[in-house]
Amino acid sequence: MTSSIPAVGTRTAEAATLQAVFLDLDGTLVDTEGFWWEAEAQVFAELGHVLDDAHREVVVGGPMTRSAGYLLEATGADIGLAELSTLLNAAFAARIARGVPLMPGARRLLAELAAHQVPTALVSASHRSIIDQMLHSLGPENFRLTLAGDDLARTKPHPDPYLTAAARLGADPARCAVVEDTMTGVTAGEAAGCRVVAVPSVMPIPAGAGRTVVRSLEEVDLPFLRALITESR
Repeated sequence: MTSSIPAVGTRTAEAATLQAVFLDLDGTLVDTEGFWWEAEAQVFAELGHVLDDAHREVVVGGPMTRSAGYLLEATGADIGLAELSTLLNAAFAARIARGVPLMPGARRLLAELAAHQVPTALVSASHRSIIDQMLHSLGPENFRLTLAGDDLARTKPHPDPYLTAAARLGADPARCAVVEDTMTGVTAGEAAGCRVVAVPSVMPIPAGAGRTVVRSLEEVDLPFLRALITESR
């Protein structure tokens, strides 16, 4: 998978140096993948359709346009994509307004990266309005950069979000660590040439070349992430 986004401004650091860490949002830092499914089930129930749990595996981790488009095709609901996306975002926003639970280890990892001044980016397929709302729980000061699904023409599983994050931080993608919870995000990180840590949330993620699978963010710290880059050399 290729992209026209250039990796400009790459730093001339030692080959084995971790240059940046890119973190997914839903299901990785915040325990909200269930919130999205609840919002989707609610909206489609109001449209007269019951979502089969089998659809959840398809829509998890994907951008709104892909997930909503798939559910429209699967149910035949009489509604346009733009209107459906608005309803889904509103239903999800109502849920996170009541509070966003962080995944185990998330707060500690963010604090550690910030304390060591590791360039950190939040890279999500969610809409900008949703990201900005959840940043209140995560702490915007923990991120040098945030990228939303509607900030780019192509989002995950394309490599564009991670290539863009690396370019804007002046980092070599091969010296960046990506932390993701779905195959959609893992695919994007690997296509960008980053070292990927998979922390499965809803669906299992198999081991693969250049991919490290862990059970929880509690297993991930700065030495762990630095070792990924060293081992890749």
